[in-house]
Amino acid sequence: MRKIVYCLLFIVYCFAACTETVSDAKQETAQPSIYPDYIGVTIPVNIAPLNFSMADDEALLVDAVITNRQGHTLHSQGDDAVDFDLDDWHALLADTRGDSLTVTVSAKYDDGWHTYRPFALYVSPDSIDYGLCYRLIEPGYEVWSKMGIYERDLSSFDESALIENTQFEGCINCHSFNRGNPADMSLHIRGPHGATLLRHDNSPFTAYNTKTPQTLGLCVYPYWHPSGRYIAYSTNTTRQLFHSADRNRIEVFDEASDIQVYDVEKNELILSTLVKQDSVYETFPVFSADGRSLYFCAARALPQVDQSEQSAKSAVLLDSIRYNLCRIDFDPATGTFGDHIDTIIDAASQGKSISFPRPSYDGRFLCYTLSDYGQFSIWHHEADLWLLDLNKAAASPMTGANSDDTESFHNWSSNSRWLVLSSRRDDGLFTRPYFCHIDTDGRVSKAFMLPQRHPRQFYRDRFFSFNVPEFIISPTRFDGRQAARIINSPSRKDFSVR
Repeated sequence: MRKIVYCLLFIVYCFAACTETVSDAKQETAQPSIYPDYIGVTIPVNIAPLNFSMADDEALLVDAVITNRQGHTLHSQGDDAVDFDLDDWHALLADTRGDSLTVTVSAKYDDGWHTYRPFALYVSPDSIDYGLCYRLIEPGYEVWSKMGIYERDLSSFDESALIENTQFEGCINCHSFNRGNPADMSLHIRGPHGATLLRHDNSPFTAYNTKTPQTLGLCVYPYWHPSGRYIAYSTNTTRQLFHSADRNRIEVFDEASDIQVYDVEKNELILSTLVKQDSVYETFPVFSADGRSLYFCAARALPQVDQSEQSAKSAVLLDSIRYNLCRIDFDPATGTFGDHIDTIIDAASQGKSISFPRPSYDGRFLCYTLSDYGQFSIWHHEADLWLLDLNKAAASPMTGANSDDTESFHNWSSNSRWLVLSSRRDDGLFTRPYFCHIDTDGRVSKAFMLPQRHPRQFYRDRFFSFNVPEFIISPTRFDGRQAARIINSPSRKDFSVR
């Protein structure tokens, strides 16, 4: 026992000896330039520590002291990044709930210490969900190597793989949950072992073949009905090519797309000619908060041409494809669509295009991505997020969340106070998740990047994009080995059609 005590004391001594006192520091009038940029952000009371580095590579040491109005203090110092103690961090945030923290940063350079003007962190009383689920994928065009679906605990740095494509041959995508509840889960597999894995109310997963003779193709872009009984899907004939409409970039576009709703209890697809028109591309269906409406994006289809002319014609007309935000009634009692479609936002008349509509679960707002044309906004550097106030029928840009680069896919936390958004603002290449707070009046806070223990090292060394970040309210308890057995099995259950 005495040996253990001496060892512990030695460790404490070594740690204290490695912490250098900030002395004779030059007092800077500017706030520090840190990575990630956490200056002035609003954070959840239960978020993981916001560890950071200096934005440059010249700092020898970085030191941070965080205090609240009660005088409670948290201190960290490191050669690359500050690394706050997890328990102490959460205790300080709980003590500061609904108030501000003051952060004082000092950095040591070759010429000595520099202490910068303090900045504030606002600790929202609104908590964030347990975690985030996302796909990690290399940002390629037509081929991929390793990819997987991963789960991250937002109150810590713990990340675990649900399933990876090393367990089977193919691509994993379109993971979806019912308002973040992993008891209702959908996961799509493409490739030789293609299937859609579904579980409802924590039932065992079943592998489905979602292609039917009456539909274009497989069911994609899922969105659960709040009751859990229905899942809205689109089915898309998708192509991609390089074109010169804007900075010679890749463009992903639909040659055809329709919308359908799957009845989980009856195992049948519900179709309607109103959302299955050859002259219209319908995509990205989402149910309203009350489940009585279906929002979706719709664009006038390109003129039909011969197959030999399709690539050239598509390349010329790509920047003319613009999607509006539309809505159709849906009766969950009978599983039937309404008799007409309403155009909620006519973006095409403004020379713009809408993708990824996402209504808040409290029924107050709807967030969407606005770009110049098309619907695959991750390749559009001009893409920004907009917020539609459903009570006032008024939309405005989410200035606090947007940047000079791409903002694309997004989703709401279960309490409708936090938004996770995909952005390429960090380096213009990799998609990373950011969070912003939206209060009951629609005020949007400055977005902040998903915290990592060693953020600069993490984001520089990990050459993967975070794809389709979805909130989860609890651990998924996903059995990857069992799922792989189901995927590798030839057994598939077919959808029927109504």
